Amino acid sequence: MAAFPEQKSPCGVGPAAQHREPYPAVTVDAAGIVLAHNEQAGLLLARVGVGVALGDVAPAWLVEAHLERVSGAGEGPSAWAGGRIDGRRVKALAGPVVDGVVTWWLVGDSGSDSVSDAAAQELARERARAGLLQELSSELLASLNVERCMAVTVQRAAQHLADAAVIVGMGDGHTFPVTRCSAAGPAVQERIALDPGQLPGVAEALLGLPALSSRWIDPHQVPSWAMPDGFVDDATDIGSVVVVPLPGHGVPTGCLVLLRHRQEATFTPSEEAFAQLFAARAGAALSIARSHARQAHINEVLMRDLLPPALGRVHGISFSGRYRASAAGERIGGDFYDLHPAATPEAETVAVLGDVCGKGLEAAVTAGKTRNALQALVPFAADHTRLLTLLNSALLAANQTPFVTLVLATAVRQDDARVRLRISSAGHPAPLIVRTTGHVEEVRTCGTLIGAFADLEFETAEVTLRPGETCLLYSDGIIEARGGPLGDVMFGEDRLRTVLSQYAGMPPEVITERVQLVVAQWVGEGPHDDMAVLAIGAPAER
Repeated sequence: MAAFPEQKSPCGVGPAAQHREPYPAVTVDAAGIVLAHNEQAGLLLARVGVGVALGDVAPAWLVEAHLERVSGAGEGPSAWAGGRIDGRRVKALAGPVVDGVVTWWLVGDSGSDSVSDAAAQELARERARAGLLQELSSELLASLNVERCMAVTVQRAAQHLADAAVIVGMGDGHTFPVTRCSAAGPAVQERIALDPGQLPGVAEALLGLPALSSRWIDPHQVPSWAMPDGFVDDATDIGSVVVVPLPGHGVPTGCLVLLRHRQEATFTPSEEAFAQLFAARAGAALSIARSHARQAHINEVLMRDLLPPALGRVHGISFSGRYRASAAGERIGGDFYDLHPAATPEAETVAVLGDVCGKGLEAAVTAGKTRNALQALVPFAADHTRLLTLLNSALLAANQTPFVTLVLATAVRQDDARVRLRISSAGHPAPLIVRTTGHVEEVRTCGTLIGAFADLEFETAEVTLRPGETCLLYSDGIIEARGGPLGDVMFGEDRLRTVLSQYAGMPPEVITERVQLVVAQWVGEGPHDDMAVLAIGAPAER
């Protein structure tokens, strides 16, 4: 038997052992409320009942012993207490404290070795239960994957609590994630359409309501979706069912269904109470895993618009970009580049590379806002000054927005395969032109940075690229990258020009990749600013 069998798992109290108990047992929480008791306890403590305060039905010495036990003061090796109940001397043996819950065995002080041995065996079982809960928490919290947590939970439950276990997760009202497992089989997961009302207690558990006693659940009503493959032929072979909620952090995370074969005894109140403790541990871990998965999805959705776009050839013009954030492992930062393809080959395609003051997530958010504003202003790209003035007004209107430097370039391919560029700088390093001869020249453009002053001045330059020539836009993180033997020498514009001249005539994607590689080698493991490059090239004639 897989449900608390004495010969298979030390964590359970088998039905036969329950009938053989020669002593009363009562389970009490940290607040002193009785959670469960057996028939012997009802005979010894006449008014005991679930939900009753221990102090109302037990002598003061037992209440004091319980308070010491849950507070940690009574955590001795034997955890014995003693006194009289109705004139009879009684020894009380406390099990381990699990989430503030303690089970007390009230043993008559008769000196019987068999009674003491039985109490010691029961204490060992309780310690094994506490060990199981600890192992479950460690295993579940080691993974933040929801499916993995559900699989581990049903596998552990099928091995130690019942013959089979099923988890019904939170659904959308029509379909629900279901994970099933029998003691001898693997965990199977699928999302299916089901009616939680088919099995009493499931709908209530999914709402976070208290568990329904197994006495009120007809095992013959178990639907097929709640039975693992190969567990039984039909519901008539099921002898007992327990349904307990999986409580999360403020909201339920699902419910756990435990099944036993017909030939096995029904679940005892003690076993149901332990199943709820088991479910509480599993529910907490599932809640953490779901929260992590939800946050990861939110981050992915929000980051999607902050990542640099994929670049390629547009209307016969080659574009290539590379980006490296200042923080290792990050994909976004304050530098950005963007591309807005023209609707027709005769119109100008708009490219921009910029640098927001600051680093990290805050700078990335401002960069995203700037990119969105630029996208809305693309129809004004024919007049660079007007576009940049409108962008400046938008950033000034936004409170606490840091300033931005950028280079705006509009490009169109001419009939002779040349590419005509119009370039405007707003407080940003001037772009560099790489001629096929290896000569590198600076674009004569300058202007006021964006988002700092109301009065702006810009100087727009016109440049023509012959086939095989490239215009490189870059952020100051490239030339200000510090490295060298002592790690304190800036890469500088001269080194950048040298790299560019060595790769004259190469496609833009080769140039951007080489610049990024050389600067990364220069920096090594040292700190650096965000770094971005954007190359615009006239494809070489074949």
